[in-house]
Amino acid sequence: MNHEHLPAAIEEDRPANHAHAAPADAGDARHRHARDDDDLHRDAHDHGHSHEQDHEHSHDHDHGHEHPSGIRGFLHELFVPHTHDTADSIDSAMESSAQGIRAVKISLLGLGLTAVFQLAIVAVSGSVALLADTVHNFSDALTAVPLWIAFLLGRRAATRRYNFGFGRAEDLAGLFIVAMIALSAVVAAVESIRRFFEPQPVENLGWVFAAGLIGFAGNELVALYRIRVGRRIGSAALVADGVHARTDGFTSLAVVAGVIAIWLGFPLADPIVGLLISAAITVLLWGTARDIGRRLMDGVDPALLDRADRALAEVAPAGTGVRMRWSGHRLHILVSCPLDGTASVAELHQLQCAVDAALRRALPNVGEVELLPTVA
Repeated sequence: MNHEHLPAAIEEDRPANHAHAAPADAGDARHRHARDDDDLHRDAHDHGHSHEQDHEHSHDHDHGHEHPSGIRGFLHELFVPHTHDTADSIDSAMESSAQGIRAVKISLLGLGLTAVFQLAIVAVSGSVALLADTVHNFSDALTAVPLWIAFLLGRRAATRRYNFGFGRAEDLAGLFIVAMIALSAVVAAVESIRRFFEPQPVENLGWVFAAGLIGFAGNELVALYRIRVGRRIGSAALVADGVHARTDGFTSLAVVAGVIAIWLGFPLADPIVGLLISAAITVLLWGTARDIGRRLMDGVDPALLDRADRALAEVAPAGTGVRMRWSGHRLHILVSCPLDGTASVAELHQLQCAVDAALRRALPNVGEVELLPTVA
C-alpha cells in the first residue's frame, strides 16, 4: 500500500468504538458514524478533551467578518445574539435536549407568572395598553409549547420514514416563533394606531407603571436564560425564542413610557412610543428570521468550515473536502478523502477514527461524522 495518502498523525492505539470500517473497494460508499449516549461520554475521555477544552475551542478562532461597534453594535448583540453557529460542546444529544426542555419549562413558568400578575393589575386599572401587553405575554409563554414538543421529538430515534431523525422539528418550531414575533409587531402597531383615535383613561397609574417594569424584568430574565442555554446547546430556535422574549420586554417598557407621558400631560406620546417599538421589532426580526432560514437551507457559518479544514489538515490527506449541515442543535459532517484505492480496512478505520476525533475536538455539538473515500 502507498502510505503517503494516510497521514502520520493516525495513532495505532486510537479507540475503535466510534467508527465503522470501510472495504477498500467501496470508495464511493458513505460510512455513517453514529454513537449512543454512553459511547459519547466514554469517547470524550478517550480523546482527551473536556467541556472546558471545547469551550476554549469555541471562542479561540478567527471570526472572518466584522461586527458593528458602538451603540449600533450594542443593539445588534442585544437583539441578534452572536453565536457563529457555535456553542459550548455538549457530549450527549440527550443531555443537550434535556437542557433545552428544562429551559423551556422554566421560561414558560416565568412568563406565565409575569402575565398573571399583569392581568391582576389590568383588572384594577382598566389600562388597554397593559391588557394588550398581558395578552401578548400569555401568547409568548405559549410559544414555548411547540419548542418543547420539538425538543421531545428530537430525542426520538430515527424511523424508516424519518430516517435522518427528528432534529428538523426544532427548526420548524423556530419558524413558528419568528411568525409570533412578526405578529407581536403587528398587534402592537394596530393597538397604537387605534389609541390615536380612541384614547382610553387609565386609573391606578402607579400600579400600571409597576406592572410594566415587572413585565420588562420578567421577559428580560427569560430572554437571558433562553439565549444562554440556546447558545450552549447550539439551538437556533431557543435563541430565537429568547430574542422574542427580549422584544416583548421592550413592549412592556412602552406601557411604562405611556404612564410617564400621561403623568407629564402628553397622552399621545403613549401610542407614538408603541409605534416606534413596533418598528424596532420589525427591523430586528430580520436577524432572527435569517438565522432560522439559514438552518433550513443547510447554511453554516464559514468559520466552522475553516476550523474543520485546519483540524483535518493534521490528520487527513491533502485535498480532503468537508461539508456540514445543522439538524436541530446537532452538526452533521461529511468528509471526502482522496485515497489511492489500495487502503486496507484497518487503515481506513484508523483514518476514520483520526478524522472523527479531530473534528470533535475542533467543533461544537458534532452529531454524525461520515467519511466518503474517493479515488485520488
